[in-house]
Amino acid sequence: MLEYEDKPELNITPLVDVMLVLLAILMLATPAIVYQEKIELPKGSKSSQISEMEKIAIRVDLQKTVYVNEKKYPIEAFGDSFLNYSAGIPKDTPVTLRADKNLKYDDVMYVMKLIKASGFQKISLVTDG
Repeated sequence: MLEYEDKPELNITPLVDVMLVLLAILMLATPAIVYQEKIELPKGSKSSQISEMEKIAIRVDLQKTVYVNEKKYPIEAFGDSFLNYSAGIPKDTPVTLRADKNLKYDDVMYVMKLIKASGFQKISLVTDG
C-alpha cells in the first residue's frame, strides 16, 4: 500500500492571472460605456429677464480714502459709516471692492473685515486684467 505524505495544494496563480486580465479589460471598457437617456425639457415662457441686482461698489485709494458708491469716508471712520449706510440694504447684495495696488495688505483686509462684519457675504475683489 502506498501512502502519500504530500498534501494537495491549490495552485491559484492561473486564477489570479485570469482575474487580472479580466480586470484590465473591464478598466479599459468602462469609460466607453455611456448611459444616456433622452428627456424633453419643458418649454419656458419668453418673459423679459429680471434686471441685474444693485451692487455696492467700494474702492480705496492710496490716501486711504474709502468711496462707497461715490460717498467719501476716511478709513478710520469707515466701519461706523458703512454700518449706517447699509442699514436698509439687503445683506445678499453683492459688494465689489477695488483697492490701489500700492496699499498695504492690512488696509484692504481691514476694509473687507468691516464689510463682512456689516453682514455682507458676497464680496468680490476687482482687479485690472
